[in-house]
This record gives sequence, C-alpha cells and structure tokens, in this order.
Amino acid sequence: MKIIKYFFQFLLAVFCFIFFKILGAKLSSKLSGKIFENIGPFFRSKKTIDENIKRAIPNISEENLNKIKTSMWNNYGRVFAEYIFIKDFRNGKLKENIKIEGKDILDEIKRKNSQVVFISGHFSNFELMAMSLEKNEIKLATIYRPLNNMFLNLVMETIRKKYICKNQIKKGIGGLKNLIKYKKKNYSTALMIDQRVSEGVLSNLFNKQALTTTIPAQLVKKYDIPIVPVFIERIGNIKYKVIIKKPVVFSKEHSIIEITEKLNEILEKMIIKNPEQWIWSHNRWK
Repeated sequence: MKIIKYFFQFLLAVFCFIFFKILGAKLSSKLSGKIFENIGPFFRSKKTIDENIKRAIPNISEENLNKIKTSMWNNYGRVFAEYIFIKDFRNGKLKENIKIEGKDILDEIKRKNSQVVFISGHFSNFELMAMSLEKNEIKLATIYRPLNNMFLNLVMETIRKKYICKNQIKKGIGGLKNLIKYKKKNYSTALMIDQRVSEGVLSNLFNKQALTTTIPAQLVKKYDIPIVPVFIERIGNIKYKVIIKKPVVFSKEHSIIEITEKLNEILEKMIIKNPEQWIWSHNRWK
C-alpha cells in the first residue's frame, strides 16, 4: 500500500515539475509558495511546529509566530518548485542569482589545499549551498539522507549528483566507508547537523537535549581539521546569498560532546537570525 502511495506522489511531483517548467522559475516559485502556505498546515502537526518555535523564541507574540509559520510553508513550496530549475542555478540564466559572502575563506581553503568540514542546516533553498561550494572549485563530498519515497529519491539523487555535488555520500555504514575514501583524497565534507538522528549524542539545542550527529566532531578529532559554518538566505523572489563563516578550530583536548555542543550553539544563532527560513515542522527534540 505504501509503494502505491509513493508512486502516486511521484506522478504528482512529475506533473508539477512539468507545469513549473512551462511557467518559468520566478512565477513557479511564487505560485508554489502560495500553494504550500495553504495546504502545508494540513500535512504537519500545528502543535509540534508551535512548540518548536516557542522553544527557540519563548516570548514570541502570536502575530510573529504565525508569520514564521506562513513564511516557512512558503519557503517549502518555493524550494519544491525550484528543484526543476537547479540546472539553471548552476550553469544557466539563474547563476547570477546566487551571491557569496565570505568567498575569501573559500579561496584560502583552495590556496592551502586544505580539508574542512562544512556544516549547516535546512535553511531557505539549502541545496544551493553545496552547489555553490563545488562551483567555487572546493573538493567536496556531501552527506545526505535518502528520501523515504524511493521513486522520488531516484530523481533527487540524479539531480544532486549532476548539478549540486557529484560526490554524494549516503548516510549509513556504507556511506562511512565512502567518507573515509574521500578524506584520504583530501576532500572536504559537507553535511546538515539539524536533522534528528537515531544514533548520536544528546546535545543541548534551545535549552532541551536533542539527539545530534557526531560526524563533524569525529572528523575534527580524527583529521584535526576546522569546521566552516555555511548559511543561506533568500534575499528576493529567487535570489540568494550564501554566507561562509570563519573557520572554527578545536584543540585535541575538546571532546566529541563539547564540539557537538558548540556546533549546536552555532546552529541556534543561524536559526534565530532568520527563523522564517528554517524548517520547524520536524520534531527535532523527540
């Protein structure tokens, strides 16, 4: 039964992508955003979203709470529509719509031919971050979690490998072997640290413990390399700014837990800076 449901979801997504391609990027993004504003709340728990936002922003007014939720769903819709235009963001007419702040940091990484761990979260159109890093000639491998829908996942993996980052590492034991392979070839690693994981350490996030990945901390300890936070903001209809932060260096004395706690602090600041563009619908603290 689940396979049938996934297949019809896949057909609907394909139909939408064809329709969006006809409309063009600007109009599709705007229209899809408005559609998701209206249908999104029926597919995710309002209670979970409200609790998540209030945990991060305790004294938020009802007006601002609703504004964040509406903007979040709008961004969901825009990202969905923009997948079909990923090629244009990479090499086509939309490539000038992505600006990079902190390009000098990337230039220094290239100049020294050094490895780093890029960390971020699901902000705005998060797919464009890894794309921007690879386009700037960073030797990069990204860690990703496959979609539950196997039909859509085939499409997404193809898009990611072709236009976002060709070196994709699937989460899991097999993925860890690939990760080590890329590290030996002096590749940097990029991953999201805001997803709920089944294995990890309990680390403070907005004053409540949440299971958090330890992969960045393990890489820091094993390879003695810095962490580079990356953030993306939507600054217009289909215009973006990718922000590269200064490298964070840890000493050998820092423990896995201490490093993970520090990275969650960085993530918190990213979220609070622009809460309308983070995905609040997942039960991160479950």
